[in-house]
Amino acid sequence: MNYRIMIRVHAWILAIETVFMVPALLIAVWHRDMPSVRGFGWSMVIAAVSALAMAYLTRNAKRRFFAREGLVCTGMAWIVLSLVGALPFFISGRVPNYVDALFEIVSGFTTTGASVIADVEALGKGLLYWRSFSHWVGGMGVLVFFLAIIPASGKNDGYMLHILRAESPGPSVNKMVPRMRHTAAILYAMYCGLTVLDILLLLIIGRMPLFDSFCIAFGTAGTGGFAVLNAGMAAYSPAAQYVTTVFMLLFGVNFGVYYLLLMRHFKDVFHDEELRWYLLIVFASILFIGLNIYGKLPESMGPEATFRHSSFQVASIITTTGYATVDFDLWPGFSKALLLCLMFVGASAGSTGGGIKVVRVVLLVKSIRRNAHQIFHPHEVRVIRMNGQRVSEQTVGNVSHYLAAYVIIVIASFLILAADPGDFSLTTDFSAVMATFNNIGPGFDSVGASRNYFEFTNLSKLVMSLDMLLGRLEIFPILALFSSSTYRRA
Repeated sequence: MNYRIMIRVHAWILAIETVFMVPALLIAVWHRDMPSVRGFGWSMVIAAVSALAMAYLTRNAKRRFFAREGLVCTGMAWIVLSLVGALPFFISGRVPNYVDALFEIVSGFTTTGASVIADVEALGKGLLYWRSFSHWVGGMGVLVFFLAIIPASGKNDGYMLHILRAESPGPSVNKMVPRMRHTAAILYAMYCGLTVLDILLLLIIGRMPLFDSFCIAFGTAGTGGFAVLNAGMAAYSPAAQYVTTVFMLLFGVNFGVYYLLLMRHFKDVFHDEELRWYLLIVFASILFIGLNIYGKLPESMGPEATFRHSSFQVASIITTTGYATVDFDLWPGFSKALLLCLMFVGASAGSTGGGIKVVRVVLLVKSIRRNAHQIFHPHEVRVIRMNGQRVSEQTVGNVSHYLAAYVIIVIASFLILAADPGDFSLTTDFSAVMATFNNIGPGFDSVGASRNYFEFTNLSKLVMSLDMLLGRLEIFPILALFSSSTYRRA
């Protein structure tokens, strides 16, 4: 295990985080919010000094980097990022409990959007910007940003690939271009382009204030969901809600699809099975929920409002963004059950969304169908294909292993929350686990769209914070930190 290069990577991460805090500090200074200025000032000093010390101690580190280092480095980087990122909330005094501050920023970086803060407007503009910007950073990944800006060198591609694969959501990550640094740069260029377009449309079409446009676009791009107003997305115009709906769905698409569009490989896009299933699930869910809620709630009396609210919430839940225009906890049971199913499914692999991912669900269904066929035809060899290409048995096995770990973690977390003191229903506990582990944000009952997670104990908040990290990094980079075999000599 090459600890020195791993520490050096963490030094870079802390340096990047320090720079990322500068706009939030300037916003706090502009609004003369001295508690936030103090919080960001001291946090930046702590992060910068730590980064300099780590960089100096590892100045002669050898760049020998393998998959094991990639897993551990990725898991630790997100923990360090969160521990430091929580300091502005805590030092400013706006969130006096450090566990609450940690929960809030982990929710931000993992693009979950679950909050412990009831009156978000009392945070001040600087902290509001920081929590929304954390969605944008976490959506594509701070390590991907790191790979995109470090000096180009062919010998770096080994550890670049290991880090990118460990941080990116989905069964596998391939190079878009021969150089990994260019792949990371292309990803961020598309990410930035879509974010800027979202901001402009929110300003022009949605008539949204400039500050709100940036923060809402950051949450949409990262499929996060932190609001800057207590009323959430319900406070904005229907046009702004439509714009956000469209962009939530766009950011739930595999970014490889956008690369294919840029390269004019339209045929490959058309034949992308995951994209077709993703769109089918979205449109079918909008139709069923729209029919189910039509005329049953005051805010859904008209056809336009019904379509707008159902499409917004479907887009928000399947992409694990977590924004809300209405309290969907008041919807009929069928609609809530369908939204709960969408929490499991999640968005596409290679997107900024969470959940199991559509491609894994498709592969699982194909695997079940193949196994059922082989019961009656035991000597027939059948392969599983995606987009016309054979899927390796290792990939199919990895999907099964992921789902097994997924179920075990959900059950363990649910039992801990159920056993922890607190007068919560089983619906609250289970949906809280699902909403945090799948990086969604709001759940049902006491953690519904109009509620928050403040009333949970510190133990439950720490468990859910871990769940958010496990969900964002797809389990194994975090589990690797707790495995003794990770640190043994090969």
